[in-house]
Amino acid sequence: MIQVNNISKAFAGHVLFEDLSFNMPAGGRVGFVGRNGSGKSTLFKIILGEETYDSGNISIPKNYTIGTLRQHIEFTKSTVAEECYQVLTDDKQFETYRVDKILSGLGFSNEDLQKDPLSFSGGYQIRINLAKVLATEPNLLLLDEPTNYLDIISLRWLQTFLKQFEGEVILITHDRDFMDGVTTHTMGLNRKELKLVTGDSKKFYEQLEMDDEIYEKTRANQERKRKELEDFVDRFRAKASKATQAQSKLKQLEKMDVMDELQQDSNLTFNFTFKEIASKNILQVNQLKFGYSNESILFKDISFHLEKGECIGIIGKNGKGKSTLLNCLAGELTPIEGEVKFHPNCSFSHFGQTNIERLHLQNTIVEEISEVDQDLPHARIRQICGTMMFSGDLADKKISVLSGGERSRVMLGKIMATPSNLLFLDEPTNHLDMQSIDSLKLAIQNFKGATIMVTHSEMLLRALATKLIIFHKEGAEYFLGNYDDFLEKIGWEEEDGPSKKLKPKLSKKEIQQKRSEIIKERSKILSPLKKRIETLEMEIHENEIKLESTNKELVKASEKSDGELIMTLSKKTSELESLIESAFEELAGTQEEHDQLFESFERQLAQLS
Repeated sequence: MIQVNNISKAFAGHVLFEDLSFNMPAGGRVGFVGRNGSGKSTLFKIILGEETYDSGNISIPKNYTIGTLRQHIEFTKSTVAEECYQVLTDDKQFETYRVDKILSGLGFSNEDLQKDPLSFSGGYQIRINLAKVLATEPNLLLLDEPTNYLDIISLRWLQTFLKQFEGEVILITHDRDFMDGVTTHTMGLNRKELKLVTGDSKKFYEQLEMDDEIYEKTRANQERKRKELEDFVDRFRAKASKATQAQSKLKQLEKMDVMDELQQDSNLTFNFTFKEIASKNILQVNQLKFGYSNESILFKDISFHLEKGECIGIIGKNGKGKSTLLNCLAGELTPIEGEVKFHPNCSFSHFGQTNIERLHLQNTIVEEISEVDQDLPHARIRQICGTMMFSGDLADKKISVLSGGERSRVMLGKIMATPSNLLFLDEPTNHLDMQSIDSLKLAIQNFKGATIMVTHSEMLLRALATKLIIFHKEGAEYFLGNYDDFLEKIGWEEEDGPSKKLKPKLSKKEIQQKRSEIIKERSKILSPLKKRIETLEMEIHENEIKLESTNKELVKASEKSDGELIMTLSKKTSELESLIESAFEELAGTQEEHDQLFESFERQLAQLS
């Protein structure tokens, strides 16, 4: 396994990270999180030897192979099969069935295997690269956003494949559900430092929050102590009888480390503008049919109605017509048959690739957002720019110089500025990090209107979708139920995943017995830890009260120039501060142990469901 020791990296004077170290857990599958631009992809390139670093070292065992997903497209063979078979080593030349299985899982049919790789879309070409790296069976897989070009079926297949992968994995993805379903550990870049914890991303961020809380409490205690020392020095420096003590306190001050306030990352903040509409019925769709010719019908007989507060998720494999349906509903394409009837007061906003392409390249971000409504106050426009992370001079950048992700944010900003009661959203999470996706999810939940959304995110579907339109069985159908209802009642007919060792089903009585045993064991192990946590919290609380009281007594003793009492109280203050600090440290360790064990028991219980 690889070891990274004290790696530092800076670009043009900007420090990306410093003294970064970690040991890859043996057999571990590590989810790698951090805000966009924090340095995750750069660290991947450093491990691969494609990027230099300023200091530190990386240890990679001899004959330890690393595979990574390449975004660069370079094919040398005339068919998909030949392109992928060529990665097989000499001793595995006859294992082409493994490659075929991987390609099938990633959405390629038997007919596709004999087609030219360059005849496929960019997204499917990336899938070919993914198939090639998976087929090499390296010791370590470095996967940077492998989910970007996958539909739900391929996502679910890849998740199962990675869970069964016998090597080690480091995975960067904005899809939190996908990551947590695969990984055994979570590693994150935060404030130029790296942290690795056992457990999923939820556990990681909970630990990060706890670390920040402990840091801030320690900093507050230190600041209080510093203030007391400064007050003592200022008060008694000029008095001959206290000069020695004042000098001693001054030396203590000089030795104290300065703990800076923690810098918080800025977040995208979504808040869609709702336009009032009296009716609860917003949209009625009747017998909709569309195809680019009579021989290639993408969908037909689509009928549904949509009310305020509802969200329809459009799901299915790539290339089947999901975005086309959304464009038909938005009036950008004319259906062959059927009708789309909006309430007279319906006003919709549409986020899709076609809209992003219509951004005016010579406009600034401010100008582009202001085009939505000429009466929109300049302060409101600047506020929207800021929430999309284009504050200050950044808002004056031209569209032409923005990346694809930045243009997506501009388009989302335009939708936020548009009063509407219906949202059409086509893959809105592309180019967003986990925190921004959480913010978008909350904004859609809080939106008082209705939403129709194309997405491959099972997390968003479970959180938002009340109904579905499913593209499968060479067509599309309306489904009155949520995503879990669909999986339970219908499921994906193409989904057959890598070969799974089926566990014998337990009877209801056996499940209840097993559940009872797990709960009993959980209580036995966690109760002492929980009791210790409560004891430590009580000790900290009581000692903080004592410390506050002692500090007040110290001030009174100082005012009376009672040297002996000052010495006694100062010693007591130091003892209390030491007790509080050591209690905080033990509390953090005990809480982490409790949380890890709790998550382990929760997973055991979930497997019985």
